[in-house]
Amino acid sequence: MTHHSLRIPAPAGPPLTGHLPFTDAPGVADPIAVTSRWFTRGGRPWFPVSGEFHYSRYPAGEWEEELLKMKAAGVTAVASYLIWIHHEEIEGRIRFDGDRDLRRFAELCARHGLDFIPRIGPWSHAEVRNGGLPDWLLTRTTAPRTDDPDYLGPVHRWFTAIAEQLKGLDRAHGGPIVAIQVENELYDQPGHLLTLKRMAQEAGLSAPLWTSTAWGGVQLPPDELLPLYGGYTETFWTEWDGGWSDTCRKHFFFTHQRDDEGIGADLRPTTVRGGEPAPTDRFPWATCELGGGMAVAYHRRPRVDAADIGALGLTKIGCGSVWQGYYMFHGGTNPAGELSTLQESHATDYPNDLPVLTYDFQAPLGEYGQYRPSYDELRLQHLLLADFGERIAPMESVLPEEQPAGQDDRETLRWAVRSDGDSGFLFVNNHQPHEPLPDHPDTSFTVAFPDGPELTVPSAPVTVPQGAYFCWPLRLDVAGLRLDWATAQPVCTVDVGGRAVLVLAATDGVDVELALDISTLRYVHTPMGKVVSADGRFLVTGLRPGTDALVEVGTLDGGQVGLLVLDAATARTAYRGVAWGAERLVLCDAGDGVVFDEPAGEVRVHSVAAETSFAVLPAPERPPGENLAVAADGVFTRYTLPTGGDSGILDVSLLRAAGPAPETVTGVLDRASVPADKYFDTSAAEYLIDVPDQLPRTGTLLRVHWTGDVVRAYAGETLVADQFSSGRVWEIALDRVPEGALRVKVLPFAVDPPVYLPVPVPAGEAGISRVEWVTVRTQVITG
Repeated sequence: MTHHSLRIPAPAGPPLTGHLPFTDAPGVADPIAVTSRWFTRGGRPWFPVSGEFHYSRYPAGEWEEELLKMKAAGVTAVASYLIWIHHEEIEGRIRFDGDRDLRRFAELCARHGLDFIPRIGPWSHAEVRNGGLPDWLLTRTTAPRTDDPDYLGPVHRWFTAIAEQLKGLDRAHGGPIVAIQVENELYDQPGHLLTLKRMAQEAGLSAPLWTSTAWGGVQLPPDELLPLYGGYTETFWTEWDGGWSDTCRKHFFFTHQRDDEGIGADLRPTTVRGGEPAPTDRFPWATCELGGGMAVAYHRRPRVDAADIGALGLTKIGCGSVWQGYYMFHGGTNPAGELSTLQESHATDYPNDLPVLTYDFQAPLGEYGQYRPSYDELRLQHLLLADFGERIAPMESVLPEEQPAGQDDRETLRWAVRSDGDSGFLFVNNHQPHEPLPDHPDTSFTVAFPDGPELTVPSAPVTVPQGAYFCWPLRLDVAGLRLDWATAQPVCTVDVGGRAVLVLAATDGVDVELALDISTLRYVHTPMGKVVSADGRFLVTGLRPGTDALVEVGTLDGGQVGLLVLDAATARTAYRGVAWGAERLVLCDAGDGVVFDEPAGEVRVHSVAAETSFAVLPAPERPPGENLAVAADGVFTRYTLPTGGDSGILDVSLLRAAGPAPETVTGVLDRASVPADKYFDTSAAEYLIDVPDQLPRTGTLLRVHWTGDVVRAYAGETLVADQFSSGRVWEIALDRVPEGALRVKVLPFAVDPPVYLPVPVPAGEAGISRVEWVTVRTQVITG
């Protein structure tokens, strides 16, 4: 038996307050403040969740739907780079029209209760041409990203234009802007960072929080900018043959090290650092770039799985994060430039060649708004933070004495506890990419609280399965019931007719045990399994997780509490929002998505299945005309929505067979470059995809199964979509391309090029094996 133990230290003293010049506008109803350990809002601990979504890389007509999808995922703040070259590619013509309408995007965030975080640059990176600086600007200055007057003059005009667009959207006027980031990844010029902040303030920009990225041993102007950190599961910017980066591997361990010297190391080698890192005792641990996926470069094309993203996110909470910020949460497409293409490339002296158009990033919501399994993994964690983040934020992260021997240690179980000295949450991560971690059989945990009980969890040892990652509650108060532990992860609480129901998610491969403090209850009723008394607790075991695994408890004060334990798959389908005039927990079949539009009180159900079943807790009034079946206990209601998803196969014609693969050429840092455009006319296989006129364009995806190196789709002579091979099916939204047939060109892969691929591609092969179409239909239910 492997017994792990940890002693919680006595709670630390109160955090530092009032030492940072981050203040909200006078009179704001829910003022934001910063302590040295956590954030507050309205005087209460606040645990924000932010997700990156670049408005200028997505059609404006679809922004609202996508923002609602982000909100349904538990994202509370939307961050976006304001990419200068997208707005002022031609000097003097600053555009805020169409997909560049910054003000409309910020107003949509406000309309749906989402905070907004503009990352104003002027240099963004974002895998954009020149890092977002317009070409014309670089002809005016030899010292960009410094206090050079020839640089600051145009920057001042850019900041003034931004301020005009965001006028009246600051918190003083009831607006959504909670934070503003200046620059990005600038690690060694604190004076310039302060200059940019002052310029932005003078232009009229205002926010309670001013932030800066903090990786690479950043030097910041003291107490002027809040340092934000990050961590990715994979990298596109490292060498093709360098293997999985240690800077990524470390994020799957519980540690109190915040910095990641690997982010941005293509432009700043890891041996070059800004200096001493920002002092961690003055700032809370906040993040803005936890990897929601990863881009692909020509020389390195990593593949990121949902579990990688889920394990990374949960581990960071266990490490002590009090702000979960994801980059990217929503993918997009580079706009077409008027003067040039707008992607990062060797042509602009960057170390990486990126696709011309796609910036999908393998994100939870894809380039065309597609739902990915990672969306479900993160939503489950965000539901936890929505209900328990106020408790978790002030809790300190405590690590066990037995720590892994190093980053190559795959045998030592990785775990931590966050605690306030009286209660807490136990975090375990047994997953990492590329190098699977072993099962840990006969495992239990002993957590000793100061001046309190010593808990051994669970009462009988369990196996922690390979790939598992989870959070278990310790001494959690639920409406007067003390839950000493549960071998299931809290999801959320829902009020059902005055009864608090705590929803929990079981861990695959781990038996569920609920330990209830006898001194806080009158009775326990369980629909299955058994209840035994031991050491002042009732232990509930033998539960079969699912929608009927509802344990009912009477508390000493005469109240009632429900403990509902869902199986892991069902829990990943849980959404929460307003429907039929009240807050609901909605359980949808896996693969479906739900958007809650709270002001309208409607639920939009998207499905690719012929029928979509979902459950709602608590049961709403029956909408007229719906097929209704109520479970015996009256708690759950199931609906069948014949919305239907249609699909089929399209005709594909070969117009030209592939020629010899182009010889590999290298560019910056001697990395492989994308083959020149001319080879798409001489070496690429060319196909014609027949798209019938009667095929619905809205909501239809083309799924292209192909083999090769690089693929591009054209409408006439216009490039409309592209992708580098990384073993993924290529998806194209039909409503993004003009009507008519599509021409697709596929370049063959060279022999042994200096390129990293997660899935091998046969040299010389280039072709399309099948093209499917899938239409997602939508039914709107109004309350």
